[in-house]
Amino acid sequence: MKSSRLPAGLHLRRAITVVVWLGLASLCAGTDDHPAVADHPQIPTSHASNPVQTPWTQKTRPPRGRAAPARARRERSQLAVRSKIALVEDARTSEILLEKKASEVVPIASITKLMTAMVVLDAGLPLEERLTITDADRDLVKGTHSRLRVGWSLTREEMLHLALMASENRAASALSRNYPGGRPAFIAAMNAKAARLGMHSTHFTSPNGLTPENVSTAHDLVKLVQAAYQYPLIRRFSTDPYCFVRIGRRTLQFVNSNRLVGRPDWDIELQKTGFINESGDCMVMRANVDGRPLIMVFLDASGKLTRFADARRVRMQLSLARAK
Repeated sequence: MKSSRLPAGLHLRRAITVVVWLGLASLCAGTDDHPAVADHPQIPTSHASNPVQTPWTQKTRPPRGRAAPARARRERSQLAVRSKIALVEDARTSEILLEKKASEVVPIASITKLMTAMVVLDAGLPLEERLTITDADRDLVKGTHSRLRVGWSLTREEMLHLALMASENRAASALSRNYPGGRPAFIAAMNAKAARLGMHSTHFTSPNGLTPENVSTAHDLVKLVQAAYQYPLIRRFSTDPYCFVRIGRRTLQFVNSNRLVGRPDWDIELQKTGFINESGDCMVMRANVDGRPLIMVFLDASGKLTRFADARRVRMQLSLARAK
């Protein structure tokens, strides 16, 4: 009987061949430093038979087998934003361009002040009436600093201006305290307004957002921006680069908390920033990008500059997509 044992050299060549083929397969599969997961954003395509390719979608060969839908979702490009929560929507058509954890309920910090401003204006209270900062307006939750001292008086219009533009917490507090029925009635009006706007995942417990119980979602905040945009005074006050307030013999200059405001390369129609430890750095704004009005929501960003950089990334990627 002849032996079936193969020569040692042949065994070695077959082993080398297997290793080479495994290596080639690994290279074809590729790697990703930021693998996609289930909660990564998706670009909605159900309303268009031929969806437009954007910087956040890519052409892929249709996968086969039972795992095809899940695999197709994983193969979509990740959003090129670093904020943990993001939503970009066309203000005219409501088309969602970017979406990232947009239904997650999170603290919204001083973005709250957009609702505060609407409730104040809805009440029709005299804007020239002078309001005085008291101990009741001090921040006993976070201990934040304010340039508005106890005992100083400003008009309701000046308080509203500083709350929207410079995110002055004592100004927002004074506005709510001088509402008919006081602060409890003001908070109730905020939540009632949110309900009327269909902001069903939103709840307010303070007029300035210093409490982490002021929560919302990116989807709800788009509704908030759309509603606030209907108030010319909110549009103007929130986008002023700076303002001067005279208090007695003092003249104080306040600057906008959004560093994109006033830049010649940005056309911002409404904006509001926010920060507390629980919310991270946040920003909402309505801006014209290549002649298209967009609502941008960036929540829970790490670092003061991330939310502004995300807005620039969105604008740049939309411009690149249009140029293709």
